[in-house]
Amino acid sequence: MSSCCESKTFDGTSRAYRRALFAVIAINAIMFVVEISAGYLARSQALKADALDFGGDAATYAISLAVIGMSASVRAKASLFKAGSLALIALFILGSTLARIFADGAPETLTMSLIGAMALVANLVSVLILLRWRDGDSNVRSVWLCSRNDAIGNVGVIGAAGLVALTGSPWPDLVVAAVLAGLFLRSSWSITLQALGELKSGPRSDGHPVEAGR
Repeated sequence: MSSCCESKTFDGTSRAYRRALFAVIAINAIMFVVEISAGYLARSQALKADALDFGGDAATYAISLAVIGMSASVRAKASLFKAGSLALIALFILGSTLARIFADGAPETLTMSLIGAMALVANLVSVLILLRWRDGDSNVRSVWLCSRNDAIGNVGVIGAAGLVALTGSPWPDLVVAAVLAGLFLRSSWSITLQALGELKSGPRSDGHPVEAGR
């Protein structure tokens, strides 16, 4: 039986899981630099949105790695912090997308397509690395949700590039950016609910567990 099935809720205390996190942190950090640069060069909001997600993921994965082995309360609070960060990124993307509506010109589609494809490969590798740990406490699950969001986002960027090329309009790029922001907000809410549930059901100061409210 794998290490993620040895306890009721996997909390990340596995050497293999730590190695997996180190790998995806490196992948996300590299792709943040590549994609944010390409986003500005191509004037693509979708690329910028995806790049911010890469950067946010690299930072939150580092937090996930740091709190492994700590108390359930600390891990849940770290998850709440990550959920809040994800929500802030989503709001920033929405704001910058609204501002981009009033700018002229469509994004450069060749760069969007090439970088989007590169990012998709990077995220699929990350998803495969983390696949066996997709279930667990809020700290572990937040890592999986972020990686899944990235892969979905890359498919959206590539699709937006094709639609921009066909129509000559910036709207597909802006719509994808807005959809990505909505996906980030939904994941933030999901992580928040799970983390709050873990805090409520955590041990009391006297060491006895507190039953979660129905």
